[in-house]
Amino acid sequence: MNLTQKDIKGILNILRKEYSDSTTALTFETPFQLLISTILSAQSTDKQVNKITQSLYRKYPDARSFITLSQVDLESKIKSIGLYRSKARNILATCKILVERYQGKVPPDRVELVKLPGVGRKTANVVLSVGFNHDAIAVDTHVFRVSNRIGLARAATVEKTEEQLMKNIPQNDWSASHHWLIWHGRLICKAQNPRCSECPIKNFCHFFHQQTRTT
Repeated sequence: MNLTQKDIKGILNILRKEYSDSTTALTFETPFQLLISTILSAQSTDKQVNKITQSLYRKYPDARSFITLSQVDLESKIKSIGLYRSKARNILATCKILVERYQGKVPPDRVELVKLPGVGRKTANVVLSVGFNHDAIAVDTHVFRVSNRIGLARAATVEKTEEQLMKNIPQNDWSASHHWLIWHGRLICKAQNPRCSECPIKNFCHFFHQQTRTT
């Protein structure tokens, strides 16, 4: 089952209706805080990250204040997060670069962002999209799973998935569709036991039609 442009438009219209007010679940006030929270969120939950950053950002709101911390200090503050040692190391290295090269500000440029320690393309796209209102699709585990299940992408890698989504989804919907797909993945199209019977886009969905044929 290959989706037509009409199918894709129908899917996007349904997702827009279902998740029109959706945005990131991370709590932040500045692009810098969004960057740090997104780094922390890898292999963790937004809820757990928010628990830590609520007090962390109160005392250390920007890159200049972060670099006053030692790695041991930062590790102790984020140790309930997965991979906390490597994240502490990358965050402090990133903050040092931001202070030395960018006057403590986060550069609104993907090429510059992915040079920062601990920042990959997904994190850069989140910061560009949510923090700077640039058109970008950040492919996390939810976006990867959901888009390939539906048929919006047919790719084995995150990079190819992003590339195909950028071709299939109008550019002015890139940032919003990122959130629609995430929330659809959290609420309906779960990794285990997806709730296909409740899914509003099941009639378009490649995965649903495959499951129907095999049962």
